[in-house]
Amino acid sequence: MNQHDLTLVGAIKRETGSQDVFVARHLIDGVWVDGASGETFTRHSPACGTQTAIAAKGNETDVEAAVQAARLAFDDGRWSQKSGRERAQLLSRVADLIDRDRERIALYETLESGKPISQAKAEIEGAADLWRHAGALARMIHGDAHNALGTDMLAMVLKEPVGVVSMITPWNFPFLIVSQKLPYALAAGCCAVVKPSELTSVTTVILGELLQEAGLPAGVVNIVLGYGQPVGSLMTTHPGVDMVSFTGSTATGKAIVAASSQTLKKVSLELGGKNPQAVFVDADLDQAADAIVFGIYFNAGECCNSGSRIIVHHSVAETLTAKIVALSKRVPFGDPLDPATKVGAIISAEHQQKIDSYVVAARAAGATVEIGGSAIDIDGLEGRFYGPTVVSGVTPDMPIAREEVFGPVLSVLTFDTLDEAIEIANDSAYGLSAGVWSDNIHTCLEFVRRAEAGTVWTNTWMDGFAELPFGGVKESGLGCELGRFGIEEYLETKTVQMRIGKTRQMWV
Repeated sequence: MNQHDLTLVGAIKRETGSQDVFVARHLIDGVWVDGASGETFTRHSPACGTQTAIAAKGNETDVEAAVQAARLAFDDGRWSQKSGRERAQLLSRVADLIDRDRERIALYETLESGKPISQAKAEIEGAADLWRHAGALARMIHGDAHNALGTDMLAMVLKEPVGVVSMITPWNFPFLIVSQKLPYALAAGCCAVVKPSELTSVTTVILGELLQEAGLPAGVVNIVLGYGQPVGSLMTTHPGVDMVSFTGSTATGKAIVAASSQTLKKVSLELGGKNPQAVFVDADLDQAADAIVFGIYFNAGECCNSGSRIIVHHSVAETLTAKIVALSKRVPFGDPLDPATKVGAIISAEHQQKIDSYVVAARAAGATVEIGGSAIDIDGLEGRFYGPTVVSGVTPDMPIAREEVFGPVLSVLTFDTLDEAIEIANDSAYGLSAGVWSDNIHTCLEFVRRAEAGTVWTNTWMDGFAELPFGGVKESGLGCELGRFGIEEYLETKTVQMRIGKTRQMWV
C-alpha cells in the first residue's frame, strides 16, 4: 500500500485531518480528459461521509467523442483484426496488473461503496481471474464447416465481433461487474464505451489506467463518467453503438430495451432478483442457516443474487428461524476498513430509507420482525448502516416477499408440500437464481428442473466460477455472462457459402 493509500485510510479512521481526493476524468481515444462542460460531481464515503472523489460530469459531447473513437478503432481493425493469441496476451497482462494493484483498487472500492475491505480484496482477486478466463477464450473462438452440401458446395459459419459495445455498470460490484463484461468483449474483438455508476466511478478509471499500461490501443476502450441522463441514455440509442450490455435494475433494463429498439441493437441485461431458497424437512439446518445468513448479509444485501427470501417447511420453520437469528447476532457489522468487518455501509440515504420502508410495511401487514428492522450506529462513524433483519410470518402477497429490497433483510415464508414450495418460488416476476436444501437427491433434482431461474444451487448458496454462465430468466434479464457463453454474447454469426469446382448455370 503506497503513501497515498495510507493517507486515505487515515482519513476514514479519523486519524488525520486531511485527505487526498481521487480526481477522475474521462478516457476518450486514449487520452484522459475533463468533461466538455467543465462540470464535475463529488462522491462521499457512505461509511463516514468523507469526500473520496471528484469526477468529470459527462454530457452528450463526451459520449459522442467516445463512441466515435470506439467506432473508428473497431472499423480500422486495430483490435478486431488481432489474433486470438495477441488478445489473450494483453488480457493476461491486465490480470497481472490487477493482481499487482489489488490493495489500491480494493481500498477505493471500499471507500466509494462502503463494502468491507476484506470482501473488496476478494472481489478484485476474482476479477483478475475473469480477465484470465476471457483471455483463454480469446484463443478458442471458432465457427463451423459444412462439407456435406454436395460435391460443388462448401460452407462455413464464422464468428465475428459484434462491434462497438456500450457498457453500463452498477454501484454494488463496480470492479467485478465491469470485469464480467469488458474482458469478454475484448476477447471477442469488440471495442467499448463504459459508463460506471456515478456513485462508484474510481475503480473503473483505475482499470482504464491498467489497460493503457498493458498496451491496449487507443480508442478500443473509452470511459465516460456521469449520470444516466444524459450519458447512459445516449449510450443506449447512439447509432454508432452495436450492442448494449447493462447491469442494474429491471425498470432501467426495460427502458434500455425500449430505447435501443429504435436501432435494433443487440442487448444483454443482468437485472434484479428475488431469489428463493426452499428448505425441506430433511435438510441440514445448521448448514442451511449458515449459508442463508451469508446469502442475505453478503454486500449488505445489495446484491442481485441476494438470498432474500427463504421458503421453509412449516415443521422446521421455527427451528431454522431461531438458528438464523442466533447467527445474525454474530455477524460483524461495522467499519468497512476493519478487516474483521463482514457487513459495511448502505450506499445512500435514499436507499436506506427504501430498505426500511419494506420492513415497516411488512410489520404493518402482520409480519414479525425477529431481529433488526432499523438503522444502527457504528462507533466513530457517521455513515449509513442497517442492522441484520429477519422477518417471519411473511406471506407471498407482501411487497417484502415479491420486490427487490436490496438490503440485509430476510423474508421467511413457509410451505407444506414440494408443489407448494415450487409454486411460491416461481410466483415472482424475477428468475435470477434459486436454491434448494434437502438430503434427498430426488427432491433436489425435481426442484432444479421446475425452478424458473437462471442458476439453481443445491445445498449451497452463491458459489461462483468463471467457467459457468450467469444470467436470468423472466424479468431478471436477457443473455448470459461468464463461461463460454460470456464471449458468445459479443459475437455475431456469419454464413459463408462457396461454390467450388466447375461452376454450373444457376438459371438458364
